[in-house]
Amino acid sequence: MPRPARGFCVPNRRHRDATLHDRKTYRLPVYQHKTYEAATVADACRLAIEDDDWENEKHDHECAGETYITGVWSGTDAAYSASAQPIPSQYTDAEQRIARHFEVLLGLLKLLATHGAPDAVDQTFWRERAELAIAKAEAILERRRDPDDLGT
Repeated sequence: MPRPARGFCVPNRRHRDATLHDRKTYRLPVYQHKTYEAATVADACRLAIEDDDWENEKHDHECAGETYITGVWSGTDAAYSASAQPIPSQYTDAEQRIARHFEVLLGLLKLLATHGAPDAVDQTFWRERAELAIAKAEAILERRRDPDDLGT
């Protein structure tokens, strides 16, 4: 069942006096069945990925992804004509959210691997960052909003 691609978000007036225009979307899988002659599964996959003939494509409405926000602007019908507002990451695409957090986790691991085990002075520094990274990773896996301490 198709969902609307655009909508308006008007916050409760008791909490914020603003009108916001948001753009929401979802991923709609498009697929096709096609036969490839190949020596291995990997070769068949490569052929399928490289084949850009989508003449017999089908839309899979039953497997549409979750709805997520791709833009927020102040004002009614203000898309692209006003400054974009930051979007809390829990409302963005889940795959993008995971990828962004993966970069944070990879950075922490690289620092630890480069500098070795933290000494007593650095333990608080590393513990705070590790706890925040763990809390955000758990929020992502549980599809919850980010912990407040992260500011995103």
